[in-house]
Amino acid sequence: MKQQPALPADETGFDRVLAFALPQRDARGRTVRLGPVLDEILSAHDYPTAIRHLLAEALVLTALIGSLLKEDDGQLTIQAQAGASAGGIVELLVCDYRAGELRGYVRHDPGRLAACETFPSMQALFGADACLALTFDLAATGQRCQGIVPLEGDSLAEACQSYFARSEQLPTLIRTGIRWDGLCCVAGGLLVQHLPEGEEGRERLHVRMDHPEWEHVAALAGSTRHDELVAPGLSLEALVWRLFHDEKEVRVEPLVPLTRGCRCTAEHYARVLAQFSEADRNEMRGDDGLIPVDCAFCSRIFRIA
Repeated sequence: MKQQPALPADETGFDRVLAFALPQRDARGRTVRLGPVLDEILSAHDYPTAIRHLLAEALVLTALIGSLLKEDDGQLTIQAQAGASAGGIVELLVCDYRAGELRGYVRHDPGRLAACETFPSMQALFGADACLALTFDLAATGQRCQGIVPLEGDSLAEACQSYFARSEQLPTLIRTGIRWDGLCCVAGGLLVQHLPEGEEGRERLHVRMDHPEWEHVAALAGSTRHDELVAPGLSLEALVWRLFHDEKEVRVEPLVPLTRGCRCTAEHYARVLAQFSEADRNEMRGDDGLIPVDCAFCSRIFRIA
């Protein structure tokens, strides 16, 4: 159906993922825009500008890639950390997605960050030999699939593109945008992939990064501007229409809304600690007889008996 859909007023906002497909081009995609959920996650820690920007990009990528999971209970975890040689500002970055729930955290060295420019390069942030790991936990089968690639390029988005090319053999283009006005943060992203056989799940025997259909789609998607990804007045549907309105058919499907999803509870930590011996638990206890457990994701401390 080649027409721009009429959009209800409440579908132009934040914290949602839109799936789309271009059947005649054997391509699929996702686009996302984060707002209040992003602010809620970032507010757990007083992140400096560069670290806030890094985590915002990571959360956009987590939402884009995590929404590709077919299982509702499946989970994606994205983790980046400094290599053995260290020397970077960021010690650990971790984000995950499950059923529309997002969470993320960055541990960094404030002293090293203060000695750098406002927006350090990826190499300055993570040092040499850093790597990016994407882990997919599939609830239905209990399988865990992980791909690890060097943390190269100028952004996390470039590293994720490299993951899909190397580990999944999927030509992939990703664009991200972030805007901070001093009070609120908005982040958006676009992911487009080529499915050479025209269907998901089929063996990819004819992967070509220079396939004419893919080159056409990548050229259109690559024209996305930073301001379009973070413009609250431009709905996700309107963005997809703006990019691909000349195509014979564009299919769109709203996915689950996004929420902040830290899953920490006292009950959960009690079950985890129960796996330790009584002697080990006694060593963990404070002067009050309780075991303090710090959740880095939400910056809360649970005291477990």
